[in-house]
Amino acid sequence: MRLVYYLLGFIFLSLGIIGIFLPILPTTPFVLLAAYCFSRSSERMHRWLLDNRLFGPAIRQWQQHRSMTPKTKKRALLLIIISFSITIVFFVEPLYVRFLLFLIAMVLITFLMRIPVQIPAKRFVETDSKKMS
Repeated sequence: MRLVYYLLGFIFLSLGIIGIFLPILPTTPFVLLAAYCFSRSSERMHRWLLDNRLFGPAIRQWQQHRSMTPKTKKRALLLIIISFSITIVFFVEPLYVRFLLFLIAMVLITFLMRIPVQIPAKRFVETDSKKMS
């Protein structure tokens, strides 16, 4: 089973990376699935994903709180709206395909809006007033 999870992890990670460049393919769900698969098969790959500066924060946020940061949610919504709008207006001719893309965008937006938002705790640095004087 470890080999199956390992291979699935690479497949999902590859789809997630492709999703960075293709508007119709979501990145985050595939990266989260890859993290799950690697957690079952390869501690090294799981750790690499968690330590990755691009994917790590979103994975840790999801694993710890089952939520997104407001910034991540806004960015995802904006990218969905922009990419689908450009695709519908400039790259698709048939009306039924435009309508289908619009429906897909609405499903993605609805799904994204249902994910809870958690504002990350700010780290305060305490200073010793005597040292500052």
